Amino acid sequence: MSKKVEEWTVLSMLEWGTDFFEKKDIPDPRHSIEWLLAETLDIKRLDLYLKFDRPLSSQELDTLRPMVKRRAQHEPLQYIVGFTDFMNAHISVNEHVLIPRIETEQLVEIILDEHQSDEELSVLDIGTGSGCIPIALKMEQPDWEIFGIDISEDALNTARDNAEQNDTDVSFSKGDILNLNSISVSGPFDLIVSNPPYVKPEEKDILERQVKDYEPAEALFFDDLEKMYTSIIEFASQKLTENGHLYLELHENYSQQILELFNAQKWSARIENDYDKKPRFIIAQQR
Repeated sequence: MSKKVEEWTVLSMLEWGTDFFEKKDIPDPRHSIEWLLAETLDIKRLDLYLKFDRPLSSQELDTLRPMVKRRAQHEPLQYIVGFTDFMNAHISVNEHVLIPRIETEQLVEIILDEHQSDEELSVLDIGTGSGCIPIALKMEQPDWEIFGIDISEDALNTARDNAEQNDTDVSFSKGDILNLNSISVSGPFDLIVSNPPYVKPEEKDILERQVKDYEPAEALFFDDLEKMYTSIIEFASQKLTENGHLYLELHENYSQQILELFNAQKWSARIENDYDKKPRFIIAQQR
């Protein structure tokens, strides 16, 4: 913010920030400066456009300046401000957890749509990360008994904090889906859901810097997708109730490959597209 101006206003900061982030090749530059400025002023982003002439104090500029610097280095906005919204939940995020995506919101919506009349269900989220999936489910279905497991203790601590701040009773514990003996939750479960790491390491270079340089690699990348999903299927075959459902998020490029794993093990499975018409989810039941 070395621009020489007599006084910074909301409008001049929006214009300067947009231009600055464009030069730094930041995705959605206008959105970036809007979010950081709104966070600094503790107002909604849309309200910025009602306050174009509002001057920024020196204290506000001191608050904004380091956030702009971090964003210019391609750090995700959600990590800079420390939170994101996921459905009706306010989810804290940090370098230990993946930032929740709109596709994962859709996965939760599918589950809620298909089980809206089920009053009491037992649900397990595998690889829970920030806890966004079980927390969002619990907020909509408070009578469901919901659990989450993750291999990362740091992620579990974040998930527990998120459950507390959203006033939801979700049980979180450590567990590695590739080592079934490490999982202490006993089940059985009516629903099992998972958004596992499904990007292959060789695809790293095509990802945006804000993803590959900042989000936890263990939550993004896995080199043997068949091994990952086969382990989930094996666990689900042991822990699902007789009419239980398995809900999975997956890479659109490998959806048919993963579907074949279910067909080979005599599951009834189908693929659902995301909002961009990409094959993103598998919904399955044992026959």
